Amino acid sequence: MSAFTDLKALYAQPPPAFGKEALAQLWALDPEYANLNNGSYGTPPKAVLQSAFEISQEIESNPDAFHRYGYQTRLQDARSKLGKLIGAERDEVFLVANATTGVGTVMRNFEWEKGDVIIICNTTYAAVSNIGAYLADAAPNPKLVVLELHFPLTHEEIIEKFKAVLASPEAQPAGPNNKRVAIIDSIISNPGVLLPWKDLVKIAKEENVWSVVDAAHSIGQELDINLKEAQPDFWTSNCHKWLYSKRSCAVLYIPFRNQHIIKTTVPTSNYYIPLAKRNGNPNILEQFEWIGTLDYAPFLSVLEAIKFREWLGGERKINEYCHDLAVKGGRIVAEILGTQVMDPDASLTLNMVNVELPFPPTLKLSKELNMRLNKKLIEEHHAYSAWFFHNGKWWTRLSAQVFNDLDDFEKLGKVWLQVSNELKKEVEASSA
Repeated sequence: MSAFTDLKALYAQPPPAFGKEALAQLWALDPEYANLNNGSYGTPPKAVLQSAFEISQEIESNPDAFHRYGYQTRLQDARSKLGKLIGAERDEVFLVANATTGVGTVMRNFEWEKGDVIIICNTTYAAVSNIGAYLADAAPNPKLVVLELHFPLTHEEIIEKFKAVLASPEAQPAGPNNKRVAIIDSIISNPGVLLPWKDLVKIAKEENVWSVVDAAHSIGQELDINLKEAQPDFWTSNCHKWLYSKRSCAVLYIPFRNQHIIKTTVPTSNYYIPLAKRNGNPNILEQFEWIGTLDYAPFLSVLEAIKFREWLGGERKINEYCHDLAVKGGRIVAEILGTQVMDPDASLTLNMVNVELPFPPTLKLSKELNMRLNKKLIEEHHAYSAWFFHNGKWWTRLSAQVFNDLDDFEKLGKVWLQVSNELKKEVEASSA
């Protein structure tokens, strides 16, 4: 399963240098594959894969022992360690499958009324945006309002746009007893930019707006998260993207002050207690401990992931390397393509950088184009970075990890240049 069947032996030696040495020794990735798309699915190291495999072996050796009393203490330990990473108490931290599930759990627990308002952005992750759309479609039909963000933008401009939409007539609740709920990204998926989410949360609080922070890309990428200080009403982040846990696993922060809002897990747990019978017990810990029969190996792999990151040198060392690589690598790709980075001063850039692609401006996204380009990148060129259309231009989002180096960015730049030239010829031929 892994070159590190003896995890004790791994941690007894110093970690290798970041880049190709780390890739060769610590990850299961194909060494010929230039993976600059960690942001989409994450890439667990072999140590975490080994730990998850051993947990799976334990589960299958005696499923009754594991599920009835074997995992609970470790699950609490994982929640405790995650809490320390994000500035929260253990019993404010819960594990769910992914950040979309986290947002969905919160949004489906609000008691919606006619005249309520849900605020999202045009850049909100599609599945999360669709949660808002579904709730607006379903009775009692809260109103859906969209904040338009078209990058490049500064943090100051984003803050002003957020204030403006909260003050706009369309975003006003119908009456004094109606609520407003804003879904706020910490780091947008596409384009991969950091938002001033702490400022937006503060503004929301001042305006009596509930804040639900979709921090899918934050844990393991964003330093110095302290939710006690930031005080979002709810916050959720994927552990399998940047924290190195096995897929799929996410943390959901439900502060004590708001636990009365979350009446049920999604789906509803076997341990749900009807509200009339709770007698002051919020019933939240019991429900999240057992949502149903699922694979607990990814949840428990958080423990190994955190241990592995500490061995590598800790959060700051990891993210300083990745940030520096993203900034320098983005400039290299932009130079190869003859284009530009979206964020020249890197004020919105953490470990993902967005570079304009020289695609024909008339190119339209389609299922056929999506499949063709993805196969071309993955199968023909053995490389990948996410690509998307935003604000009238095509872009690629390149994710930097400790197993990457500048050679990967140079390879992706040349790959995208070749793909762009091929597309230009195809468009010219079709219009001739």
